[in-house]
Amino acid sequence: MSVDERAPVLARTVSPPVFPVRRPSPGPAKAVVVIAPLALTIALGLWGIRRKNTMWGDESVTYQLAHRDLSQIWHTAQHIDLVHALYYAVMHEIFGLFGGGLLTLRLPSVLAMSVAASGVGLLALRLAGPRAGLLAGLVFPLLPQVQKYAQEGRSYAMVCALVAWATYALVAGVPHRARWRWAVYGSTMLLACLLHEFAVLALVAHGVSLVVSRVPRPVLRAWSMAAAGVVAGLLPLAIYSAGQSEQVSWIGEPVRLQYFLVVAVVGMACALAPLGVRGPVRLSVLAVPILVLPGLLLLIASLVKPLFVDRYVLFSNIGIALLLGAWMDYFHRRQRSSRIAWIAAVAVLAALVPPSLSLRTPQSRSDDVTAIGAAVRKEGRPSDGLLYLSGRHRILTAANPEDTRFLTDLALAQDPVSSNTLAGVELPAQEIAARMLEFNRIVAVRAAGAHASTNPQEQAKTSTLRRHFREYGTTHVNGAQVTVYVRDHDLSPKAGPGSNSPGASGGVMR
Repeated sequence: MSVDERAPVLARTVSPPVFPVRRPSPGPAKAVVVIAPLALTIALGLWGIRRKNTMWGDESVTYQLAHRDLSQIWHTAQHIDLVHALYYAVMHEIFGLFGGGLLTLRLPSVLAMSVAASGVGLLALRLAGPRAGLLAGLVFPLLPQVQKYAQEGRSYAMVCALVAWATYALVAGVPHRARWRWAVYGSTMLLACLLHEFAVLALVAHGVSLVVSRVPRPVLRAWSMAAAGVVAGLLPLAIYSAGQSEQVSWIGEPVRLQYFLVVAVVGMACALAPLGVRGPVRLSVLAVPILVLPGLLLLIASLVKPLFVDRYVLFSNIGIALLLGAWMDYFHRRQRSSRIAWIAAVAVLAALVPPSLSLRTPQSRSDDVTAIGAAVRKEGRPSDGLLYLSGRHRILTAANPEDTRFLTDLALAQDPVSSNTLAGVELPAQEIAARMLEFNRIVAVRAAGAHASTNPQEQAKTSTLRRHFREYGTTHVNGAQVTVYVRDHDLSPKAGPGSNSPGASGGVMR
């Protein structure tokens, strides 16, 4: 063999080995995507969390029930609020560990929403890359609805966090098909549904995403088994709570539908761009169903029975955050100059300031039980009669018993705790009317927008007030009005039964 013939062989022999190129480790990017949204959500959640030390009606229910024993919570749930029984039990344990104050009532929601923000960021990172993940995670806590319910002592933030991480488990389970991943997905979704039944609507959205993505049959089979487990676990709660459907009888029309419609339209517009092409499930195919379907299904159900309330589908904000984050990433890649992007970002942040400030005021909620109780304490006098129109609105002053301590509840037969109810048990109609006639002054509490009831007790209250009393003055507060009634024969009212002495004040209270 000649030297020329041996040269290529020698060249191949001494050439350095070629190693596969290593991709940068995703560790640092993942850490930023987790920590930055978490920190921003906590900061926004702690900002103005006390709302001037006020509380609204639903939070008052949480506060009262979570302070009862677990056995009392369970017995109360047999009558009302079974759908929230697990949440009350969780809050009972939290109150036992950290005290039952206002901060303890709301901090779990702040932390839960922070965990949800990290989950949203990781979802977008997996589906569209690190920048999209960071942007989606930061957008999520800025959404007005997220800011609102991050500061409320109710279950919705916890449900949102569980749905976010169940969705992440779903996306992670599609390529790997490991059974334990689907077990994690199913158990997380079941816990979310047990905290609030309407979380099952996210399960429907997940199924639609998988079908549209045309995932392999084994994946669909694994999801179907997990979904069947969730439905089976939820079914007993759904059956028993159906008997308490009067709890949603107050819903006359969709509550805060405009927000849902706006974010749905914005999200659909964002989905028109090529967002996130990684993996078997595309970002838009995952985000659009979870954004649109839960609210849409509630609206369809409302044709039979009104059920749409924005907070029931709070987890839909996961979808809009994913879409906005991925769209901003797409816009940044297409736009050579970042000046427009910075101007747009500053404009959006400036537009968010007014609603963010407003959400941290007592007026941002439909009622203010702190103000209602304070008005009763101010206008009532020792030994005045106290009347609730209707009796179920007794919860409006129950958060602080000191507000009604020196007043006589004219209709109450058994208090809420001993009767395992939210508002107690009232006397028969005739006894209520007889007790009312023993008093010359009655302080009446009426919720704003409350409709006249055909209940015999309520009719006895209103007819007795109309026939034997006159309105002396009314104080209007957020969510209710507190009215002082005096007997017709007593032109100058004074507290207590059987007294005809002149009162110390008069006029209409505002």
